[in-house]
Amino acid sequence: MIAMSVAEIAEILVGTAHQVDLSVIVNDLVTDSRQAVAGAMFVAIRGENVDGHDFAESAISNGASVVLAARELDVPCIVVADPVLALGALARWVRENKLSCKVIAITGSSGKTSTKDLLAQVLATAGSTVAAVGSFNTEVGVPLTILRADEGTQFLVLEMGMRGAGHLAYLTEIAAPDIAAIVNIGSAHVGVVGTQEMVARAKGEIIATLPSDGLAILNRDDAMVMEQAVRTVARVVTCGEAVDSDIRATDVRLDDQARPAFTLVIEDLSVPVSLLYHGRHFVSNALIAAGIAYSLGVNIETIAMALRAATPASKWRMEVHQLPRGITLINDAYNANPESVRAAIDTLAAMAAGRRTWIVLGEMRELGARSEAEHTKIGVYAAENGVDELMCIGEGARPALLGASEQSAINTTWVADSSGAISALESGLAPGDVVLIKASRSIGLDMLASALMKLGAA
Repeated sequence: MIAMSVAEIAEILVGTAHQVDLSVIVNDLVTDSRQAVAGAMFVAIRGENVDGHDFAESAISNGASVVLAARELDVPCIVVADPVLALGALARWVRENKLSCKVIAITGSSGKTSTKDLLAQVLATAGSTVAAVGSFNTEVGVPLTILRADEGTQFLVLEMGMRGAGHLAYLTEIAAPDIAAIVNIGSAHVGVVGTQEMVARAKGEIIATLPSDGLAILNRDDAMVMEQAVRTVARVVTCGEAVDSDIRATDVRLDDQARPAFTLVIEDLSVPVSLLYHGRHFVSNALIAAGIAYSLGVNIETIAMALRAATPASKWRMEVHQLPRGITLINDAYNANPESVRAAIDTLAAMAAGRRTWIVLGEMRELGARSEAEHTKIGVYAAENGVDELMCIGEGARPALLGASEQSAINTTWVADSSGAISALESGLAPGDVVLIKASRSIGLDMLASALMKLGAA
């Protein structure tokens, strides 16, 4: 972070300093009072269940120099109307006045975090790179990532999530990206915005405000993504397996761990690439990363070398763990929508090679009126693609059993919660089984994966 005085921050935000020395320097930002250190500013955010203002004293006790607050507190603070909006305003000011780096913004219904992680590892070979941690992609996470950059940063890689119309427009107003990418358009958030077409419209906001000298990186293989191209005045670069893609993959194949290899083709150049990620769908993510990096001047050989070395940097996304008795656990519990679940099932099937397969499925959320039908379709898809055991957790996932029951070759189980799943898996797993755990983040199946790993280690 670029160090700033309390006086500077208060002036930028038109805030009121209270019980604080204006000369105090802020060189870090936190939203968790437990992470407060000397020189930090604690941003007090009022959430649905917890009000950060209640932890202001704790943050100061832990070393924070000042609190960004919505009301006067009995601690050193800068008072603003809304700390979240103020955080965005501070990030926008720093972006406009202090940073000279190239800013890249990435969105998509799925795969945006993995694409961001791949790109960050490629760009790190070319210069100082700051990237979002995990899925720091909200109106809080994006400003915090921007404010981690400093005068020496050359590349700033942002992930942008979408929770409704206007959300990405707000984030791009703060970040003013030079390059923006849309990885794909799926059915995630349909329950929030209404239809998949409305999802596409909301996602397209990320390229709508790019400058004429900017760059829009689009997935050529996704028709709904390409429909957004008319919304930008920036130059469009397409990435995909389609023959007319600017950045192209040919000869895609998988090894026995479902890790993809392909030939990366850019203009008249081509190089072999093999990924350490599990799943064919990561080819698309790698192409988006390659397209951005190449547009920033990174040569194709360096891109290929970095992609070959890149490892998953964010938790619970197609993590593969080998447990005792030859059991393979695929922990993809960070999030789920119909498209990502199908991709995970494809990977499960590719990795199994004749071994017994399980999918432990929690609810895919934010599907609205389509929820029951989409879960039913996933049950059908699992059965049709050779999954041996389907275990559904909770009422939201139960319709998948209906779809699977139409097929005779799959066994189905329903349990109420993760505790029931642990018991059933502990008694049901056999040597050599391959288990995929998949659900929306709020279901919390990452805890189930952790429990299985502990059981395996016992």
